[in-house]
Amino acid sequence: MIGKNKIKLIKSLSFKKYRQKYGLFLVEGDKNVREILISDYQVNELYATENFLESDEKIISHALKINKVNTSELKKASLLVQPQHAMAICPIPVSKRKIPGLKKLTLYLDGIQDPGNMGTIIRICDWFGIEELICSPCTADVYNPKVIQASMGSFCRVRISYMPFEKIAGLAGELKIPVFGTFIEGVNIYKEILPDNALVVLGNEGCGISKEASQMIEYKIKIPSFCKKEESAESLNVAVAAGIVCSEFKRQTYSK
Repeated sequence: MIGKNKIKLIKSLSFKKYRQKYGLFLVEGDKNVREILISDYQVNELYATENFLESDEKIISHALKINKVNTSELKKASLLVQPQHAMAICPIPVSKRKIPGLKKLTLYLDGIQDPGNMGTIIRICDWFGIEELICSPCTADVYNPKVIQASMGSFCRVRISYMPFEKIAGLAGELKIPVFGTFIEGVNIYKEILPDNALVVLGNEGCGISKEASQMIEYKIKIPSFCKKEESAESLNVAVAAGIVCSEFKRQTYSK
């Protein structure tokens, strides 16, 4: 059984201020829970149905406390409309790294607000083998349950950090790593010779890359529209754009 106080705690983790207050975040969904159980994250409490608990006893034993519940109990506590068979409460890890590593291709998110976009971009990084994802302080919180859900477990494999752009741009300059940004007025990405190592900036869903960050970006690129009609889409969803940009950088690296 999940007590009323525990349900209240779980529900509160949808808000950043309470995640910070308690130092906890919530993971829901069978795949996400399995992913975190085999990761380096600590799992304080696991709430799961009998079928889930019997599915893989070896990885389930990684949780410090295991609670068997039924689906109706999970539904009362869940933040999802259609909860699955498991949820986990985990402590937010304290990063010991002061400066993220800039290895090969790295993405910087400048004010991405939608947690679904954020989670999808994390998943894209995982797919393309991008180890570092750096975010502006105003970008969506990686431990937002909606971000966790959209990442489909990829948050366990991508190192995510938050810092002002001027700091990471300065580091890129010291390491002689070129800085790219996506702009409507940029150069056609398919006509550019792209390097193996680069920092690529993606901007806010509505406003794009901030004025302050754009002044520090050396190379402006764009994904051209192939639509010949007068009326067409004005722009791409930022997560879709991230996938296309990563694919083109990796394609050129692969063909070298």
